[in-house]
Amino acid sequence: MWRRAPSRKLELTTSAAGSDLSANKTQDDGWQHGFTALRQRNFRLYWTGQLISQIGTFMQVTGQAWLVLRITRSGWQLGLVGALQYLPVLLFALFGGVLADRWPKRTMLIATQSAQMIQALVLWQLVVSNHVQLWEVDLLAVLLGITSSLDQPIRSSIVVELVGKDHLSNAIALNSALMNFARILGPGVGGLVIARSGVGALFLINALSFLPILANLLMMRSDDFFHQPPQLGTSPSRLSALTRAREGLIYVWQSPPLALVIGVVGLVLLFGANFSVVLPLIATNVLHGGATAFGLLSASMGLGALSGTIWLMWSATTPSIARVLGGALAFSIALAAFALSPNLPLALMMIAATGCAEAIFGALATTVLQMIAPDALRGRVASVAILFFTGSIPPGYLLAGWLSSEFGAALGLLICAILCLTTVGIGWWRRGPAEASMATRA
Repeated sequence: MWRRAPSRKLELTTSAAGSDLSANKTQDDGWQHGFTALRQRNFRLYWTGQLISQIGTFMQVTGQAWLVLRITRSGWQLGLVGALQYLPVLLFALFGGVLADRWPKRTMLIATQSAQMIQALVLWQLVVSNHVQLWEVDLLAVLLGITSSLDQPIRSSIVVELVGKDHLSNAIALNSALMNFARILGPGVGGLVIARSGVGALFLINALSFLPILANLLMMRSDDFFHQPPQLGTSPSRLSALTRAREGLIYVWQSPPLALVIGVVGLVLLFGANFSVVLPLIATNVLHGGATAFGLLSASMGLGALSGTIWLMWSATTPSIARVLGGALAFSIALAAFALSPNLPLALMMIAATGCAEAIFGALATTVLQMIAPDALRGRVASVAILFFTGSIPPGYLLAGWLSSEFGAALGLLICAILCLTTVGIGWWRRGPAEASMATRA
């Protein structure tokens, strides 16, 4: 049963908050400052479980691509299975937000994580039985995409209930660091497992990696959740899921800060976050470094993203619309500089800066959205953001591919950077009403 958090977690008066923040600042000085959110037992359980599970997930992504390549030897099929896994986000993410706002998020997470574990077990069994076929891999990719699209809004919106709003920024930075660490480590370990034990072992390892997060979710204490009463009231139970999803879309559209952040970040990701698609072309046709340059660029991008989230963990940066736009501006400039880089050393520095800036403005945007969203609609706000952020990946890939084929990889990427700069400029010009609306909520 959900309960209000203990009184020590309730909001303080303005004067008390000022003195308390000063005390906390002294207490949080030092290396521990980057891990303040982990002092909350429920979040600590969630974070450590996700760390293991996400490494397994990225190992499976590597294994799935290797399996499709082994079956078909087709680049087209590789792209298709990736698209099939992302497509459900466009169709089901909003309903994930409805589930997050209607049912206890911990219960929903247990269900979605269990479904993903079963998918990995089925794929493992098909591989070890030597009867796996391409259509089965495609079908399982679609099913994984469906469960992931329902799972993502729940994972995004549960964080504030685990740590409260005081430590929300640090918690989101810790989650971002976790994801980037898993994105770097998972494929590397996956490649070693394939070489030593075969691709089937990856799917079994991923299935087993869900056990810690499921156990940790079950061990969470209900009394320790930061669960505030809904600010907008609860919708009548007779409303359909489609109507509830529509409520979330309307609320975002009518809220200037939410609409601005989601619109600007979504467009910047659409125009600019597709640069990984053209990295092979940049490495070979522009930098003339071949596979070695491609590997170095990929590693630098991941390390840059990880360094950005680590910086957020230790910084005292207060999330705001201006800082989100500033991070998006830095991303756009770094992307343009990368596109214009004439040699590998400069390209490595610029791709690291691009990854760093993307991680920072993405985490800041997520924090702002979760801080603004009312409790009754937090899951649906998260689902709208995921729809625009993750949903931008397929069309973004197509845009980058088309521009590269028409103008070359470097010029195509520069055009994408210019589109990002234009989007950020418009957002900066229109930020006034959004910031005024945020001020009235404070």
